[in-house]
Amino acid sequence: MSAGTLDRRGVWIAVAAYVAWGLMPLYWHLLKVVPSLQIIAHRVVWSALFVCGWLGLKYGRSWLRDTLARPHAAPMLALSGALIAFNWGLYIWAVNAGHVVESALGYFINPLLNVVLGVLVLHERLNRVQWAAVAIAALGVLWLTRNYGSFPWIALALAISFGSYGLVRKLLGAPPVRGLGVESLFLLLPALAFLLWAERSGQGHLLAHGQTPAWGAGVIGLLVFGGVLTALPLIGFAAAVQRIPYSLVGLLQYISPTLQLLMGVLVLGEPFGRERAIGFGFIWIALALYAGEGLWRSRRRG
Repeated sequence: MSAGTLDRRGVWIAVAAYVAWGLMPLYWHLLKVVPSLQIIAHRVVWSALFVCGWLGLKYGRSWLRDTLARPHAAPMLALSGALIAFNWGLYIWAVNAGHVVESALGYFINPLLNVVLGVLVLHERLNRVQWAAVAIAALGVLWLTRNYGSFPWIALALAISFGSYGLVRKLLGAPPVRGLGVESLFLLLPALAFLLWAERSGQGHLLAHGQTPAWGAGVIGLLVFGGVLTALPLIGFAAAVQRIPYSLVGLLQYISPTLQLLMGVLVLGEPFGRERAIGFGFIWIALALYAGEGLWRSRRRG
């Protein structure tokens, strides 16, 4: 697809999805009063209802059977569901524990980790510029580890879990939204069981919210809409990748962690001193090298 035939609607849909993901720390911060495990359980339940309802309206009752008909679909989607649930849970906990900046670092690292997974698992080959980008990113992580005072385990756990999730989904090749629907169904019963236990033990916030002044209809509404907010950007993203070059998608993906970083520093007041700036600088140089090299190759092929 040439620049002259670029689908502008597809570009704006992709931008909207990444902006939504980038601003999401502010949304989860509004739910700081709710325990992280309950937020993730609500996210699973309401996103499952929304996604599966949308798939049923769009494709009828056959979408589940067709998706599970792929070889090894059930165990692989169960695994990817567990990985994305872990990623969601850690991310929500990190946001509400004051680690938005480190979470953003994880999603800056993720594209380069995907490159490493491609080499190790899919036997893809890197050129010198790509290897240089990976090495510079590794230097950034080492710098942060040595000079920030603690190992950036949140960033790396987020990057590894999301990278592994993407790898499993790539190996399976299921359509993104249908795959999310099946993953949601695998997670639905455990999430419902946990929420029911929380309600029965008096720790829940749907039926028992009136007993605690901190809870109310606004918090319940945020919990329910969190499932919609989980699904809508992914549905938009799935539509966008069908309209625009994937190389452009690769560049646009940096909108999300950039906004997360800005939200953490400018809105939520997290520190961003010299040591963090230098470590992030290594990561940004690596990303610029990798993205620039990919764009150059794409234009040569075009």
